[in-house]
Amino acid sequence: MRPAGHDFLPIIRTISAIGQTFPPIAILGIVVLIIGYGSLPILIALGIYGLLPIMENTVAGLAAVPDSVKDSAKAMGYSSLGRLIYIELPIASPVILAGIRVSVIINIGTATIGSTIGAQTLGAPIIEGLAASNTAYIIQGAIVVGLFAILVDMALGRIALHLPRI
Repeated sequence: MRPAGHDFLPIIRTISAIGQTFPPIAILGIVVLIIGYGSLPILIALGIYGLLPIMENTVAGLAAVPDSVKDSAKAMGYSSLGRLIYIELPIASPVILAGIRVSVIINIGTATIGSTIGAQTLGAPIIEGLAASNTAYIIQGAIVVGLFAILVDMALGRIALHLPRI
């Protein structure tokens, strides 16, 4: 655990957990009330909704860096920031990327609700299908969103293969 941020960890965990506690449509509704309709509210809402897995995996990844590695870097003369950037983050990167993968995949499915507020998302066929009681549109939209999520997950998985292991 990094001493500089240790005191802020409980409040940061609480704030990021709040983003996951509320349903995405509620977060989207609040953001729309504040800034209006369009693509920006869905991006903000998805950002808030996706914080928890990334934050938790970042904390877990940094905590998993062995003390012997940190001590060795300190003995080599790395500053605290240097240890974080050049040693700890690269070693923790597979765990951090796992959190990013979870967040991105959840958000791809969740982003479909953005079409309800005028954002151009992959959810448009789903929303149009619901409005017109057209099951084919709904299924088409769901298949496209599902395939996109699988492709993105596979791409992030390939990136993860090239990261260092703890």
